[in-house]
Amino acid sequence: MKLTCLSRGKGFYSPLCHMLSVRGFRILIDCPIDLSALTAFAPIPPSLSAVRDEEDMEHSVDESDGCESGNEERKNVEKPMTAKAFICSEPWYKTVVNLHLWNLSFIDAVHVTEVAAKLGKLMMEDLVSMHEEFRQFYGSEEASSPHWMKWEELESLPSALKEIVLGTDGIELGGWMPLYSAADIEDCVKKVQRLKYAEVACYNRTISIKPISSGLEIGACNWTIRYLDGPIGFVSNSEFVLGHALAFNYNALRSCNMLIYSYFSSLDFLETANMGTVIYCDETSDLEELLLHADESSEEMDKSNFICSCAVDAVEGGGSVLIPIGRLGIILQLLEQISICMESSHCKVPIFVISSVAEELLACTNIIPELVCKQRQEKLFSGEPLFAHVKLLNGERLHNGCKLHWQELFIVFCPHWSLTFLFNLQEGMDSDRALLPFDPKEMKMNILRCSFLSGIVLKKVQPLFNVSQPKFVVLPEDFRQLIISPVANSYSVLHYSLNETLKLPTLKEDPELEITADLGITRLKGNLFMSDARRWILPIDELSCSKSEPPWLWGALDLQRLLARLSEMGIGGSLQENNVTDGSSNARILRIDAPSEATLEIRSTSTLISAKNEELALRISDAVDSILDGTA
Repeated sequence: MKLTCLSRGKGFYSPLCHMLSVRGFRILIDCPIDLSALTAFAPIPPSLSAVRDEEDMEHSVDESDGCESGNEERKNVEKPMTAKAFICSEPWYKTVVNLHLWNLSFIDAVHVTEVAAKLGKLMMEDLVSMHEEFRQFYGSEEASSPHWMKWEELESLPSALKEIVLGTDGIELGGWMPLYSAADIEDCVKKVQRLKYAEVACYNRTISIKPISSGLEIGACNWTIRYLDGPIGFVSNSEFVLGHALAFNYNALRSCNMLIYSYFSSLDFLETANMGTVIYCDETSDLEELLLHADESSEEMDKSNFICSCAVDAVEGGGSVLIPIGRLGIILQLLEQISICMESSHCKVPIFVISSVAEELLACTNIIPELVCKQRQEKLFSGEPLFAHVKLLNGERLHNGCKLHWQELFIVFCPHWSLTFLFNLQEGMDSDRALLPFDPKEMKMNILRCSFLSGIVLKKVQPLFNVSQPKFVVLPEDFRQLIISPVANSYSVLHYSLNETLKLPTLKEDPELEITADLGITRLKGNLFMSDARRWILPIDELSCSKSEPPWLWGALDLQRLLARLSEMGIGGSLQENNVTDGSSNARILRIDAPSEATLEIRSTSTLISAKNEELALRISDAVDSILDGTA
């Protein structure tokens, strides 16, 4: 069993991505689009932007003034962040940059919960609808790569936008791609297998996969995977907060021999006072009480109440309110609380949801009682709707904003991504930068920033392991100094890093021995064969066939051809001219630096490839094979 982390993710709006290989089955866990990267693009064309002419004149004078030598110096000066600095083009979309190293046709399992498939399809259709609006403004890019991807264009971007496009290490340009189409969405949803919570999908009577509720959002889940060596659990973004969704089913993890914990962003919620310390929980304490302690729930409720109070105050003061957020559960929660606040203050203004699929989304959320918390389910049993937005719709106070023109005060929810450029309720966006195209100097507004919880806080991570009692816990490398095994050594801890393949240990203490049927049962004659922690007894002739050697390749290795071939495959490298002598022969060194690190030692009779990412090593090996002369 092997695990490769392809992306650390960036919180709720851009989750992590892992490839898990179990008994030869490849399971891709999440493949996100980083919608936060859309902030590099201008939300409206320059012709509609409220950029002042005098500001443009000042910049043009600054750029033209001075002698030739001064112009050379100004090339290294940071370009100012103005409304015209954004990429004015039909957007492309950023995904997992290292996914291109994998042959996606070899992925065996694509699973999703039923409601996540339904809601996800609607959200994908909303994104396609939004993208069509960009095309109306900018026109469609016909070239295989857009003009803004040219290096001279990238070099002219301000550093803040350049980091979004290229990443902090400058190698993420290969992760950009055009958006899928409506036909692509239909084709996609036909290929995925939809599961209910606790429903089991089996493969070849060897592997079974089951989703369990994570408590984060309606339909969000963690996974348990059971195979011959034993069950493992995969824990992603989860919450112990008692909210609208079905509670986190951490009890389903108790049977797992191994837990893979993948939520890097727990570190984002680490209090400053705890930085650099070890989080440890005494085994004698009531661990489950600690896990379910409602401190986070009260904090999240306080945030919602504060937002609702400010919204009502703004409306009573003669203003309107925009709440840009893409989390469906938080939208439902705020709709309910805002309506209560407005009734108590006798304030009546229309509420809009800006989305091409708003009606379908709101309708779906009221027909899934098995996926919401017990408190919501009890409402249904008593004859009440699951969520309060049903009453708002029936009372004609809640509307789809895509169909109406506003000429009065209003409260607007903006899951539509073109409007989330205006503000961002979550952490991670520079509000000043987001407002630049709209000339904030001419707007009178107050901006509130609020970050809702989207995962397990760090102080509850280790208690979760202690309650689950696995044999092995697999953590991101970032947790090495923060999470350790308890004194009793009840479980072992392993760590993984980005773009590195980690071979996971065998879970069975007493491995099984498989004997082929043609050996008979009265006498035993054969040879023991071992591979990937499995053992067989094979007949002599079958064993000899199974040990066939791979073909030999010959020919001089042309390093320039190799570099060109690697470049075609999206792999970047540089040749180290210094020869290396280890007592046997000289070797030239070829260092790979993108998408992750690897080294080739090239000798006259052999080439050694060293890489922590197994898939990258295989791709480099294919590149070497492709430029050699022949086989024997």
